[in-house]
Order: sequence, then C-alpha cells, then structure tokens
Amino acid sequence: MKDPKVKRVLISVTDKSGVVQFASALATEFGAEIISTGGTARVLAEAGVPVTPIDDVTEFPEMMDGRVKTLHPKVHGGLLAKRDNADHMAQAAEHGIEMIDMVVVNLYAFTKTVDSGADFDTCIENIDIGGPSMLRSAAKNFESVAVVTRPDMYDEILDEMRANGGATKRSTRLSLALQVFETTNAYDGSIAAWLAQQIAGDADAEFPARIDLALSKVQDLRYGENPHQNAAFYRRDAYKMADHSLANARQLQGKELSYNNYLDLDAAWAAVREFDEPACVIVKHLTPCGVCVDDDIVAAYKKAHECDPVSAYGGVMAFNRPVTSDIVVAIFENKQFVEAIIAPEFAGDALAMYESKPNARLLATGGVNPAGKEVEFRSVEGGLLCQDSDAVAEDPAAFTVATKRQPTEAEMEELVFAWKVCKSVKSNAILIAKGHATVGVGGGQPNRVNSARIAVEQAGEKAVGAVAASDAFFPFRDGLDALAEAGVTAVIQPGGSIRDEEVVAAADEHGIAMVFTGHRHFRH
Repeated sequence: MKDPKVKRVLISVTDKSGVVQFASALATEFGAEIISTGGTARVLAEAGVPVTPIDDVTEFPEMMDGRVKTLHPKVHGGLLAKRDNADHMAQAAEHGIEMIDMVVVNLYAFTKTVDSGADFDTCIENIDIGGPSMLRSAAKNFESVAVVTRPDMYDEILDEMRANGGATKRSTRLSLALQVFETTNAYDGSIAAWLAQQIAGDADAEFPARIDLALSKVQDLRYGENPHQNAAFYRRDAYKMADHSLANARQLQGKELSYNNYLDLDAAWAAVREFDEPACVIVKHLTPCGVCVDDDIVAAYKKAHECDPVSAYGGVMAFNRPVTSDIVVAIFENKQFVEAIIAPEFAGDALAMYESKPNARLLATGGVNPAGKEVEFRSVEGGLLCQDSDAVAEDPAAFTVATKRQPTEAEMEELVFAWKVCKSVKSNAILIAKGHATVGVGGGQPNRVNSARIAVEQAGEKAVGAVAASDAFFPFRDGLDALAEAGVTAVIQPGGSIRDEEVVAAADEHGIAMVFTGHRHFRH
C-alpha cells in the first residue's frame, strides 16, 4: 500500500507549544485541511491558521461542557476506515464520512492536576475520554493514519513529509502507534492508581491493591553485575521531571555506566544527602568506606579518603557541594582511581582537569534534594517488595541515655554523625567515627561481634577516644567489649534487646556512655 498523503488533520492538544507553527506548515505547505476542537481551534484561528471546527464535521454541537465533541462516527469512521477495503469506503461514502489522515492529540494533564492538590471533582474532570479514544483509533489504523502525541515530534514529521511528497512513512506511523499505546497505558495507569487511593483512603494510599510501574528505558548499560550479563537502566515515568535525582543526572564524561556503577552511585548519593554540612561519601560495593563532614569540602574529601585508602581505590564518590579544582587536585595527589563521581555541579576547571582521565564517569544532578520518604522497590523472583525508604528525623532530644555516664556535647554530635552514616552500611553494621569522619566500618557479617572486630581492626589507634554506632541492638555484650577494648568512649544503638541490661552493665563497667535511639537502621 502506498504511503498516504496527509490531506485532513484533526488537532486537539492540551500542550499547545509549537502547535500553531505545525498546523500552519501543514496547511500552507501541504494544503491540509485542519480540523480542531474548542480551545485549540481558537488558538489556531487567532493565529490566522484556517481551521474547521469539529462540530462542522460532526454536524453536532460540542456539548456537556466539552465532554462530548469527538465521540462521533464522522470522526472515528474517518480514522478507522481501511482505505484499501471497498466495503469500508462504500459505507463511509454512504454516511458522508471523510477520511482523516493525521491526528495530533495530547491528553488532559491528569497527573499534573492531581499533583497540584486539586479536589476530587476537578481531578475527575481532567480524565480525558475523547483524546485517548482518538489516539487509539488512529493508532489501530496506522497503515493509513499518522498519530502525533508529542510536540517535539512536529519538526521531524514535517521534514519527513517534505522528503516524501507530503506523506508519512509506514515505519514512522508504526513507531508513532507504539508511542500512543505506551502513552495511553501510562495515562490509564495513573488514573487507576489515583482512584484506588481515593477509594482506599489514607490507610492504604501508599500501598494500594495494585501498582502499575510506568518505566521508560534511558540507556543500555555496559553490562550487568558481570560482563556476561546484559543490563539496562529504566527510569520511572514519575521521575521524568524530578530535579536533582540520579535518574536525571547528566553524565558529563566517561565510559558508559554499568549496572554496578548505578548501584554504587545510588548508595553514595543517598548517603551524602543525609547531611546539610559539606560532605563527601566514598562507596565500594554498596558499602561506605569513607564518609566525612567538614566546613571545608576539600577537607571532607581528604578525611573520607584517609578512612580506608585501599577500599577507596576504584570506588564511587558523592559530594553534596560542587566539585572544584581543589577537590580534583586532592584526588590526583592521592593517586586515587575513581570509577564515578556524582555531585550537584562540576566547576569548569575541574572538568578540564579530568579530561586527562576520560574513563572516569562524572555525573551532575544540578542540586541536592534532602533525604526524604519515598517508596522503594526491590525485585524477588516473580515479584516486587515495596517499602517506605528509611527516612527518620534524627532528634537527639528524643534519644535516651541508658548508662550512668552521660555523653559529652562533643560526643553526642559525633554519635549523631555516626548514626546517620551507619544506616548506609550493610547489616550487621558497626561504625566507628572520630572528627566527624568514619575511621572504621564493619558490616555485612552474619554476626555483630565480627562486624565490631572488623571496624576496630580498620580503625586501629584512631579508635581511641572515638564513638561507635550499631544499626541494631547488641544481642550480647561481646561486640561492646570489643569496642571498649579498642578505646571507644561512647556508643549509639537502638536498644530493645532482651539483654539490654547486660549490655548497659558492660558499658558502665567500661565507663562508656550509651545512647538508645528507639529505632533501628537495618539494611539487608
């Protein structure tokens, strides 16, 4: 079948950007008749584009506040009729139905309306009916009808028509049809999710009976966890416009990202966002191996690197301040190989310095969103686990001191720092901190005393006068004893063990101050 020329176009758009120029080109360059509805028709007419109102086509007025205007045989017959089917064309002629060769439609902004906090009735009115119906009819008949849903496609469509004698190509129409069904699928999913929340009420709003995840592929990755595994990164459509997120970070240079790069970048970015003060986080295999906050971001990097220089080599770094040339100088002085760095921005001279290391991946988020509550998803065979993210307001005033000795003001500040970092370490997690920097990190062990021993061994002499954090309670006193013997003076932990009295007694024996938070930060 020969590619059909575009002679009649139906335009009805919520997003009117570029539509006047597009419609004008269709009319003046290709002689297409422009049919339009309501507000779109007014915009086109005011711009001087010849336009046929939809009710001139249907011979029926728009009615019921615009709810009924395009749901008519003279619209859908003109979209669905098979041009090479004699019976279809005869029936169209009998009923005065003229063919429509292109539909330009984007839908009522339902999600935007919901996000604006609009009331229930307003949200209902912003459920598009005619738009999805026209899109589906046109997409089903892609052999004869082109359907355009995005303003950013206008120029591409016009260029193709100019090169193809006023017609669109079948491959293009098929691709556009796919976009339609992706669009209507996501649109209906967002309506269903919202309506389920309204029915369920506040109790089940976060975890409704059904969740439809709309995902769009951003890129194929170099490989998965291992080179023989294929991988790709998909962004949730809900995050398409989310500022300062990993999902929308711009890669400024470096090799393609791998599956493991994304995991480590996510861990590092989540950890660094815990702090308002200038902070640096170095992650290796999803585990923070160096974290520091300091008034000076360069000093924060240096102290984070000092925690574990061996693990930092080949790691991923995150900063909650722009990366400057001074930071890059410090990285180069340490001869630190870096897989990737994520930060709000990179200064021009810092980027210029990294041109000598073209494989290093540099990602800019444009800013920092403070850590907050959202829903996390994790795959298991045949399904997904969903949970609230581990977002707790750490208020020292709500903590309790379980021991005879109270922590000093300086110790309490250090304990809060250690507690915030500890939540990013795999359980069982024990973290030793000094000078608002990690000096020993033990985690991912099947028992807590081994984690304590690892943290103590890594900290060495720096453990003397340091503080420690445990992400969950001490089940026995052995872990605490290991920390005390190394010279730790204060410990923060959730409390809640049946042996709390035993552990507190051990702390009193050692003269250690112990703080209970009342909540744990277990990370499986």
